[in-house]
Amino acid sequence: MPSAIWSGTVGFGLVSVPVKLVSATRSKDVRFNQLDQSTGARIRYRKVSEATGEEVPNEQIVKGYEIAPGQYVVVDEDEVKALAPKASRTIEIEDFVDLEQIDPLYFEQPYYLTPEPQAIKPYKLLVESMTELKKVAIGRIIMRSKERLVAIRPVDGVLCVETMRYADEVLPPSSVLPEDIEEAEPTARELEMAEQLIDALTGDFDPEKYEDTYREQLLELIEKKAAGEEIVAEPTVEEPGKVVDLMAALEASLARAGRGGDGESEDEELPPAAEKARKPAKKRGRARKSA
Repeated sequence: MPSAIWSGTVGFGLVSVPVKLVSATRSKDVRFNQLDQSTGARIRYRKVSEATGEEVPNEQIVKGYEIAPGQYVVVDEDEVKALAPKASRTIEIEDFVDLEQIDPLYFEQPYYLTPEPQAIKPYKLLVESMTELKKVAIGRIIMRSKERLVAIRPVDGVLCVETMRYADEVLPPSSVLPEDIEEAEPTARELEMAEQLIDALTGDFDPEKYEDTYREQLLELIEKKAAGEEIVAEPTVEEPGKVVDLMAALEASLARAGRGGDGESEDEELPPAAEKARKPAKKRGRARKSA
């Protein structure tokens, strides 16, 4: 079981449930260190002054907030500590809301809340009642001297805590859209075909279905190189150009989805517009390189 990173209580009304907070995820990213190619030694970074180029010891480093290019307001560590929220070991539930009311944009990092041995019954009471009512609890937690907004929801009999972004941290979707987006309205026929395509590709979500193929290939490459095998570069295939004919792309996609998406029945007749849209990808010359 992962080690607890926080312990305290969940409080709603006059009920308090002693709990521990543990991480609900684990990173499996392949991480590299930077090395000196000539010696194989690790590359280390030093904190140096832009003015002198000399290394600055930690005791001489202070916090500064840039208010203009090259102009900083220095904030003392004690001043920062004075503003830090008072330490608390309680997640006080402020509201219960429906999950569909919370946009996933507001979710950050998931954790699990596990009960202390003496609090299993009230813990299960909270889990089962929230599950029955399909509610999510909104509260606050003090983690690493910072107050965080959190959502607590039941997941397979366990309380899951999601740290959340505040409203002013989420950009409105309208701020990233091009100005002329209103002029690009799809036709009724295009909309109908897009909906048919979505229906054809609709299924149940199974997280085990999706794998990190890049990470697997990268680990396989590392294992081969560690074993002294010769690495030969695979031929790269250029991506096809942008499809200008939207209707042709929809027809081709529907035809492929109708064959189950396996792409094996290439001889089947496609709609005329779809056949016109199909263009074979050009391949670059095979380049054999030694690792």
